[in-house]
Amino acid sequence: MSENTIAITRPSTSVQQSLAASTGQPVKMESKFPTETIPLPTKGHFYPSTHPLSSGKIELAQMTAKHEDILTSTNLLKSGKVLDKLIETLVVDKSISTNDLYICDKNALLIAVRRNAYGDKYGVTITCDSCGKDNKLNLNLADFNETPFDFSKYTRGENVFEFELPASKRTITYKLITVKEDESIDAEIKSLEKVSSGVTKEVTTRLKHILLSVDGNSDKVFIRNFVDNEMLSRDSLALRVYMRENTPVLDTTFNFVCQSCGDERRESMPIGPNFFWPTS
Repeated sequence: MSENTIAITRPSTSVQQSLAASTGQPVKMESKFPTETIPLPTKGHFYPSTHPLSSGKIELAQMTAKHEDILTSTNLLKSGKVLDKLIETLVVDKSISTNDLYICDKNALLIAVRRNAYGDKYGVTITCDSCGKDNKLNLNLADFNETPFDFSKYTRGENVFEFELPASKRTITYKLITVKEDESIDAEIKSLEKVSSGVTKEVTTRLKHILLSVDGNSDKVFIRNFVDNEMLSRDSLALRVYMRENTPVLDTTFNFVCQSCGDERRESMPIGPNFFWPTS
């Protein structure tokens, strides 16, 4: 197994849960269902030292038929929160809020849950950009590994990354986004769409929330003004590329070769309807 592979600790014999007893001491109870311990791509490095996720791993209960009810909940499907609710339900340590998860960690958990619930085989259809033909493939989710990342460059317990914008030479700092922050950003983007004649403003809105400082100035009004009026498109693109390539994530890309024309490219794994709703 590669040192970057996200290993999954196979089911233990019981789920340990703590309840407050009359003595005030936690009482351990056994669950009927096994659990698995999932390592996080961030290794817990960027969570506050006192946060339970700073351990770099999280224990999840295995999915049951009851959990599948969540996946078919009409209200959750409409709200787009069905997968977040699924993870929340599976987390063993209820002191952990899934809202605190960084998006890169949440995405890795989704794949780990899918592997344990329905196996590593995942059927996808990829349309070739060159010839337009559809290719039906079976991906092995176990093949996706963590991207190499040098944690020694960053202070443990601090969610701060630095980057010099190549065109303007301005120095910015930015952060990883949590599930809760991502929801707030999405809500702001949707609100802006209603008053901006269909212009999404997604790029600038996300940058305003991600940036922590510009040339040492952390004032939020200053940062928003910088993004709206001073940030060059070349710098914006360079920052987004840098963030994509310098974040501890599970790499879900794979080498695609068209079965019809032989065209080759690096492709990202699509999340289709059968990811958590497989037909077989």
